[in-house]
This record gives sequence, C-alpha cells and structure tokens, in this order.
Amino acid sequence: MRRLGRAPVRVVVGAFAAYSFAATVVSVSWYLRRSSPALSVPSTLTWAVLSYAPWLGVSALVWATLRRFGAGWRAVGCLAAAMLVLAPLIALLNAGADLAFLDRPWTWAEGASRAIDRLPVVILLYTAVLAVGFAAAAWARTREAHDRIRTLTAALAAARAVEGEQVQRLLVATGRARTSVAVSDIEWLASAGNYVVVHWQAREGLVRDTLQAMETRLDPRLFTRIHRSSLINLARVGQVQPLSDGSWRLTMNSGAELVVSRTYRDAVLVKLGRSDLGPAPPVSQQGRSAR
Repeated sequence: MRRLGRAPVRVVVGAFAAYSFAATVVSVSWYLRRSSPALSVPSTLTWAVLSYAPWLGVSALVWATLRRFGAGWRAVGCLAAAMLVLAPLIALLNAGADLAFLDRPWTWAEGASRAIDRLPVVILLYTAVLAVGFAAAAWARTREAHDRIRTLTAALAAARAVEGEQVQRLLVATGRARTSVAVSDIEWLASAGNYVVVHWQAREGLVRDTLQAMETRLDPRLFTRIHRSSLINLARVGQVQPLSDGSWRLTMNSGAELVVSRTYRDAVLVKLGRSDLGPAPPVSQQGRSAR
C-alpha cells in the first residue's frame, strides 16, 4: 500500500484503466459468446474490443482536460459539453459494431434504435470515467499538498537548527529610542516605503532600509520572502495550515497569522529546495541606523 502511495498518479491511473479495460473486454466477450454461440472466441473478443475501445480515447480526453484546466468548473463545463457529442457518437459506433458482428445490414432505423438502447449505458460509463478522473485529480492535488508541507516542515526544522548561529543584531527605532535586536529574535519584517517594520517578541520598530536590501543581508536559511512586502523567520513559524485555494496560512509563535499566496508558495518551495544556499553575508552588528 505504501508503494502505491509513492507511485506517480499517472502510473496508478494508467494501470487501473488498463485493468478495467481488459476485465471489461473479457467479461463482455464471455457474455457475447453465450448469447451468440455461433461466434468464435476471437470474434467475440474483437467485438468487445471495438465496442469499448472508444473509452480509451474518452479517458485520455478527460485526463488531458484535467491537466489543462484542473479539477474545477472549467473542466466540468468542457467535459459536459463533450458528452453531448461523444455519448451519441459512441452509442452509434456500438450499434454499428453490433450489426456488423451479427451479420445484419445497416439501416438508419435499426442503427438509431440500437444506439438509443445503448445510450443509457454510454452515459453511465462516461459519468464513471469522469468520476475516476476527478478522483485521481483530487488525489494528485492532495499528494502535492502533502509534499509541499513536508518540504516546508523540513525547512522549518533546518531553520531552527541554525537559529542559534545568528549573532548579528539590528538597531531598530522604537519611538524616540533605539533598540538593539538580535536577528534570531525577529519574527517577520514588512516593507513600509523606505522603511522596514521589524516585528520581534510582540514588539515592532523601524529600520530605514528597503526590504529587498535587507533580504540580501539576512541568512537565506532562516529568512524567506512570503509576499512582495513580507519576510519571515522560518524558525519562528509555529503552525502551517494549507488553505482550499492552495495558499498557506502561517501562524507565528506570537500568534500573528500570515498568508502565503500560491505564487509565493511555489517560489518559497523552489528556494527551500536549493542545495547551494549558504549563509548570507553577515549583517553588521548594528545594522543600518533608523532615522
């Protein structure tokens, strides 16, 4: 079961589709052989293959649509519209195969009658293929979310391990006073024009600098950008909660909640996945003075 959980989704879905197709062909061939004893086994197998081969194409269409649009309403709309064309077409193809193997001449009246008889089963099978496709897409999305969380969790643990190595301090303006703050105590930083708001130990102050310049001088193993205007200390993240839209909600040790959008979530994962990130150039003992 664990091996199945680690296998790529497309491999599992492909194996399931192959098994379902083979089992269906054999079962239908057995039924046809009993209902039409005059037909040979190769003939009934060919009849069954031709009858259900279109579903391989439908499965490929469903999978391609889900990969293109995701398991959302756009995919539902496209596949529902496709059913209006594909269901009658598959029913007609099945009717033609029936008449050919029963050695009966094709007439539109009998072909249409048989197609109408086939249509409920075709719609049922189309719905089943959609259900399997959407279930596989949901499974893939869940696995990807778990993989992202594992990557982030590992990065948080690594950040806590290097937190004690930080010896730099920043000189932060707090009202009329200035406070020397250890970099390891900083929880997160936010851009405010030409200033950076520093949050630490339920306090905040200002440093006259840009967030981009500050980011280049902070240890990338400890600090990462989660928004255009926010940097966080990974060691100070207390909880990570994935949200329904694919973003993350980070709860800091102080209780502050910060949201990482999907765009920055992926950028964070790319950064955390790099192995060539070494310590950043040290921040000066007093940092840049706040004015």
